[in-house]
Amino acid sequence: MLVSFLLRWLAALLLVLVTFNPTSLNYVRWATEGTASLPMIILLGMILLVGYVIFLRATFRSIGGLGIVLVAALVGAFLWVLFDFGIISLENPGALTWIGLIALSFVLGVGLSWSIIRRSLSGQLDVDDVEE
Repeated sequence: MLVSFLLRWLAALLLVLVTFNPTSLNYVRWATEGTASLPMIILLGMILLVGYVIFLRATFRSIGGLGIVLVAALVGAFLWVLFDFGIISLENPGALTWIGLIALSFVLGVGLSWSIIRRSLSGQLDVDDVEE
């Protein structure tokens, strides 16, 4: 279960970081610098959009809006504890951006993995689509 969750979370992290991160190696900066051709910008943007649609749809279907809020609140509380113990600081905007991106990928990773987590904890399967 842990390996399965980690793989899904890493896929979500990759999607989020390829789209935007504080370095110069991201889609947003590459597309706005104007050095690439417009068709290539649109193609890669559409690929990222498809990735987000897949990830967000799976997340909303598995944990819903309330689940997303709860996971985000859990991540926020965890970050608050780290700040309270002096492990992280709020003074570095680059570090805060990285923390936000990792938190977003964690929410998506939980959403993608929720059925597996729930089945492991409860022994129950999730069935959303019924085929006749």
